[in-house]
Amino acid sequence: MVATILRALFLWLAEWRWIGRVSLRLPFLRRMPLRFVAGTTLEDAVAAVRALQAAGAMATIDVLGESVADRAAADRAAASYVATIERIAAEGLDANVSLKLTQMGLDLGTATCLEVLRPVAEAGRRHGVFVRVDMESSAYTDRTLEVVGALRAEGYEIGPVIQAYLHRSAGDVGQLAAARVRVRVCKGAYAEEAAIAWHDRVAINASFVDLVTTLLEADAYPGVATHDPAMIEAVARAAAQRGIGPDAYEFQMLYGVRRDLQRQLIEKGYRMRVYVPYGTEWYPYFMRRLAERPANVLFVVRSLFGEGG
Repeated sequence: MVATILRALFLWLAEWRWIGRVSLRLPFLRRMPLRFVAGTTLEDAVAAVRALQAAGAMATIDVLGESVADRAAADRAAASYVATIERIAAEGLDANVSLKLTQMGLDLGTATCLEVLRPVAEAGRRHGVFVRVDMESSAYTDRTLEVVGALRAEGYEIGPVIQAYLHRSAGDVGQLAAARVRVRVCKGAYAEEAAIAWHDRVAINASFVDLVTTLLEADAYPGVATHDPAMIEAVARAAAQRGIGPDAYEFQMLYGVRRDLQRQLIEKGYRMRVYVPYGTEWYPYFMRRLAERPANVLFVVRSLFGEGG
């Protein structure tokens, strides 16, 4: 019950972006997002990726932002991603990029979004950098898959995120697996109605493992996005039972979350990719991380008081 209340609170607070602007002016509070966000600049992100790579991890870089209101803002966001991809290539980083379509102008229309996103996809193709499309709330699921499908039809290497708590996800993953699309599977972090999404943890966990297993059997190289040791064990067991080695999939975790578990998996020979966000629009992302796992509040409190490591 407490976790449910906290989840609702943080999702509500995510809409009040002025709180984020105020907190950035206060040195004590500015330290909060640095547990989960690499910084506000591309230089900060590159430094974080270098450190992760030295520790044996891969990365996916996210230029924070969403829900732009005009084409100019969408084009600026796309230009930031092109610059990020070019920097990944120049530095020889083992990294790809993750983006949200509302940041690329999806609310302005699917055609506009495709026009804005195409230079990013082209930069990815030119430099061999995979482009991951994050999934947003269920209101965007169909349009997100439409955009991904359209760009893949043009020959771009691009893949979506699928949320395990949505009832529709088994059907979506079935189609994606048949085409061997690289999919990241996560549990889901948006507030959705019970009519379209499971709220029960057992049901969500079962869906998560089923979706990943479908992708494993299709040899689609899934991204397994979880910090839950039980889910990690279940996926590793499902792969081993099918004779699928650890090079056929990767575990993915958020920057600053379960760093101990990240190290353990790398030491065991699993592939690990860390989601590295950067930018000034950190506040909605930060609040959703707290909503996704209220225990993250403890990490934040520790960071405020100088947690090392």
